[in-house]
Amino acid sequence: MPNLVFATNNQNKIAEIKAQLGDQYVFLSLKDIGCHEDIPETQPTLAGNAEQKARYVKEKYGYDCFSEDTGLEVDALGGAPGVITARYAGPERSAAANNNKILTELKGKTDRSARFRTFLCLILDGEEHLFEGRCEGQISEAISAGTDGFGYDPIFIPADGDGRTFAEMTGPEKRSMSHRARAMTKLQDFLRKK
Repeated sequence: MPNLVFATNNQNKIAEIKAQLGDQYVFLSLKDIGCHEDIPETQPTLAGNAEQKARYVKEKYGYDCFSEDTGLEVDALGGAPGVITARYAGPERSAAANNNKILTELKGKTDRSARFRTFLCLILDGEEHLFEGRCEGQISEAISAGTDGFGYDPIFIPADGDGRTFAEMTGPEKRSMSHRARAMTKLQDFLRKK
């Protein structure tokens, strides 16, 4: 099986990818290839950040790879947090602080519509490919009691679901409709044709 680097050290994301893509490739994390530095994410768009990270790994380490950037866009907040999703409440990247900040900013607002968007950039055999996945939904009124998932999962209710947040769903339930899974399905379909 060929190696393919997933340009992240986020173990939650790696577990989601392995669960979906199975054993077609051996997925390596940044740690697995000796990349311990913070890869720059300085682009103004999610797609740009995904491309920047994949190019960094390919240029510095030589591996075929893919990277992703995901953003939560809340309509009543003008699309925020968007490209700064992980650092919305500050550079420490605290999921709890991010969730609380969004709930505070939405107090008194009736429009709670939001979406997750994921962009994957694959560099394979010298070519770049970009895949997008999105999941429409809304922000809950409070942090849910769910314990699964990560990030904004405790406050995001997918439109295709049954009223539960992502954090209240099992892994397979979330993967059946999540933004990352939809982008990964496009990547998976592409890799199957290789």
